[in-house]
Amino acid sequence: MRLFCAFLPLFALSACSGDGESVTDVAAGKTVFEVNCLSCHGKEARGLTDNWKVKGVNGEYPAPPLNGSAHTWHHSPAQLLTIITEGGIKIGGQMPPFEHVLTDGERQAVLDYIMSLWSLELKAQYDERFN
Repeated sequence: MRLFCAFLPLFALSACSGDGESVTDVAAGKTVFEVNCLSCHGKEARGLTDNWKVKGVNGEYPAPPLNGSAHTWHHSPAQLLTIITEGGIKIGGQMPPFEHVLTDGERQAVLDYIMSLWSLELKAQYDERFN
């Protein structure tokens, strides 16, 4: 029993990534993403088209990839949460609002998941810009 109690704090700490995100939050965010976002942003947020900057047959731009290969990382965490909450229509996109679909915690978890897909170099640039 003593051995278990000695290792319990280490186990709890191991559930966090190096930048403070809980692995559990990222896993929960992945689930939220797969249920609510995958159909537009693609598997692992890679997008559904090779060039998200080209309008589709409907005259609209496709949803951009969120994995760090597009412009998502140019927006602050607050801006990204606002877009998730209010949708992207106000800023010229097609994304619907998720204010009444996802809880605050689910919106944060999906953002944590998206950011977990970014390269370490990109995360460093992002942190330098917004932290």
